[in-house]
Amino acid sequence: MSITFITLLLIAFFLLIVPAILYNSLVRLRVRVKTAWSQIDVQLKRRHDLIPNLVETVRGYAKHERETLENVTKARIQAINATNLREKASSENILTGTLRSLFAVAENYPDLKANQNFLNLQEELTTTENKIAFARQFYNDEVMRYNTAIQTIPRNIIARMFTFTESDFFELEDPREKALPEVKF
Repeated sequence: MSITFITLLLIAFFLLIVPAILYNSLVRLRVRVKTAWSQIDVQLKRRHDLIPNLVETVRGYAKHERETLENVTKARIQAINATNLREKASSENILTGTLRSLFAVAENYPDLKANQNFLNLQEELTTTENKIAFARQFYNDEVMRYNTAIQTIPRNIIARMFTFTESDFFELEDPREKALPEVKF
């Protein structure tokens, strides 16, 4: 084999194979981000399905707490109807706040707090909230990997050529949720 032939093979390798490898790695990362988002969606769907049962259980005990129950229902509908990541993150943060107020209302009703159905629903919702938190963290980790990949050399060249765009992180919008809890003894 001549040196010219070997040189041409090396050039072909770097012009064809390396970009293909880089492109495929970006596609894999983008798919991982989409998969991570779908895991959040699964947990949010579960959360949305639990809320009507929880609201109905509380409604039976707390008839005069209509505004709180309506706010939870409205927030749930808004969260279900959200179409993109930003809307979904915002509406889910609002829903989290209304659920907190619902549980605060429940504190005023000892019979409700002792109701086994309510306790089961509360436990289910707590478990789901933990799964959502884990799914959000996993999603943000995947977004970080993907965004880093499309910004670093040499993948950024391929990313620009094939219009790979940054993904948004799932972030908290309410500054109170970012604050450290105050512990008093």
